[in-house]
Amino acid sequence: MRYGYYGIDIYYLLLVIPAVILSIVAQLRVKSVYRKMSGRMSSRRLTGAQAATAVLRHYGIADVRVERVAGKLTDHFDPKSGVIRLSEGVYDSCSVAAVGIAAHEAGHAAQHAEGYAPIRVRNAIVPVCNIASWVGIPLAIAGYYLSVEPLIYVGLALYSLIMIFHLVTLPTELNASKRALSVIQEESLVGEGEEYKDAKSMLTAAAMTYVAALATSLASLLRLILIFTRRRR
Repeated sequence: MRYGYYGIDIYYLLLVIPAVILSIVAQLRVKSVYRKMSGRMSSRRLTGAQAATAVLRHYGIADVRVERVAGKLTDHFDPKSGVIRLSEGVYDSCSVAAVGIAAHEAGHAAQHAEGYAPIRVRNAIVPVCNIASWVGIPLAIAGYYLSVEPLIYVGLALYSLIMIFHLVTLPTELNASKRALSVIQEESLVGEGEEYKDAKSMLTAAAMTYVAALATSLASLLRLILIFTRRRR
């Protein structure tokens, strides 16, 4: 399978590397903002756990627990067990970063409670994506070397599910942040003005990591399509 010039993978150079750089920048940005906002305490003195509980109460959700989990930025909502797990730096912290992150995870709980469409699609394709990540490329490679074009297309179609996963994840994350910021403002979970802007900055930085993940998966898929369909020219 030869492509590019002088052994250089031109598709990787032009498509994937810029997306990877964007991803690295986004990760560094969210860590930088988190460190900064973790040092800014909210005048309301609500902990992350209390903020998550306030968002749940705002949406009338009574069957979701809030628990502490080990690690840094390991915060997530587990819909199977109905638990919001907040990292050690968020659960007991009164920082604006902790309030924003905790409210965001509670926003995911609200999505599940309301049957938000993108999150339902994402959850539905997760099992298939796990399989596709293992068999998609091997199938495409086998089809390429065996000159069986349908096998190439099946492999690429399976691999494209990973991009679709990231595609539906982005609006899911953006919506959870929108819900969080709305409740933060309505319920005065942090002070007005700068504190609210700081919480918003935290969630905006986090959202960029999902934009970067989508860009990376899209670039990788496009590269593979160009490589595997080149034989037809």
